[in-house]
Amino acid sequence: MDDEEFITRFEAGTLPNESFHHRDHVKMVWLYLDRHPVLEVLVRFSDALKRFAATHGKPNLYHQTITWSYVFLIYERRERHGREHSWETFATANADLFDWRKSILKSYYKHETLRSDFARRVFVFPDKTIESC
Repeated sequence: MDDEEFITRFEAGTLPNESFHHRDHVKMVWLYLDRHPVLEVLVRFSDALKRFAATHGKPNLYHQTITWSYVFLIYERRERHGREHSWETFATANADLFDWRKSILKSYYKHETLRSDFARRVFVFPDKTIESC
């Protein structure tokens, strides 16, 4: 499917849940950033992701700190390396964003912070210091 259909089906909740993995989340944010300013992406993508999770029977799956952190990381990487690059170029240059098990967020957040209900509901700023990395 093309990018527009991917976005439309995500927003409508008609993408199969089992076909929407972490890499797809990153691509969706990348596509949103191609179309909207970053602060608008925070709202649009977060709202769509909450709807998507609810549509698939997992309304409690949404995690605001993880979602917003990835939006800002993807935004920063796009701006730093040039917005004109293709998705494939971006994905190749930013492989660390795609490893869910070794999540890049482990460099920024303490384990207990990301596991907290508070971080799930409210964006929490990174809480790891350079000394604790």
